[in-house]
This record gives sequence, C-alpha cells and structure tokens, in this order.
Amino acid sequence: MAKKVVATLKKEGSAKDFSKAIKMVKSPKTGAYTFKEEMVHNDNIKKFFEEK
Repeated sequence: MAKKVVATLKKEGSAKDFSKAIKMVKSPKTGAYTFKEEMVHNDNIKKFFEEK
C-alpha cells in the first residue's frame, strides 16, 4: 500500500486561513498582461490586490 503525502501550511494556523490569489498586472514597457500568483493569508487579501 502506498503512502499518501499531504502538504499543509501550519506555520501560523490551519491551511484554511490561506488562499491562492491571482492578480493580472499590465507591463509598462510592452503593455502585455502577466499574472502574479501568491499564497496570501485571508486577512491580507485586500492589501494584495491594492498594491501595484
């Protein structure tokens, strides 16, 4: 029987306290859009989307 590997984010709390946030950012040089992905604590989601 194979073992199941489970990744958790238990540094400050449970994994339910974090969300994956994806923001679309426009490049000033080319005008093309790129995506910025980050694991963000639920309390800091608004701050992630407000910063440029």
